[in-house]
Amino acid sequence: MSVRLASFRNDWYSPGRSRLWQAVWFVLGCPLMKCGVMPFSGFRVSLLRLFGAQVGQGVVIKPGVRVKNPWRLTVGNDCWIGEDCWIDNIGDVVISDDVCLSQGAYLCTGNHDWSDTSFGLIVKPIRLERGSWVGARALIAPGVSLGQCAVAAAGSVVQKSVPAFEIHSGNPAAFVRRRKFSVVHDKQVAASDLTLDKVASSRA
Repeated sequence: MSVRLASFRNDWYSPGRSRLWQAVWFVLGCPLMKCGVMPFSGFRVSLLRLFGAQVGQGVVIKPGVRVKNPWRLTVGNDCWIGEDCWIDNIGDVVISDDVCLSQGAYLCTGNHDWSDTSFGLIVKPIRLERGSWVGARALIAPGVSLGQCAVAAAGSVVQKSVPAFEIHSGNPAAFVRRRKFSVVHDKQVAASDLTLDKVASSRA
């Protein structure tokens, strides 16, 4: 018995928009999004919104960013998305407030079932909670969530969800330490955030 790719079927999958709308994004929207000679982050934000993404205020998007399906993307306020990030969202991707995606980060919502001779498609969403950080060249696998202020270190392959205030690193990513804040510049920080920080620190 072996894999037979000719038997692959994804009839059940719906991208969420018509083929025409997908084509317009692929031919026009995506190249403009990636364009390095277009320095303005506001233009990229407006472009994503035009194609159905929900994007908050104060979002910074650098050149080279790729988004497969904008209409399956939600981005909160004051997020940073670095150069050459790839949001490969055949499934939903939700990015909460104050999330940082460093250069070359890869969010992958689709995979294949290696135990299926037809190499069946697997689609699972990704969620990044407030204040989390995906390091440069890190890969976030389908179905993974990063908890509040969690960190996926640079170059990591994250296949399991990371709890709040934990730093995970490596391939496969594993727990390294808890994230502690020693400096708080924002006097408007919610009491709940400080409580979570104290809880995380007490467990170190």
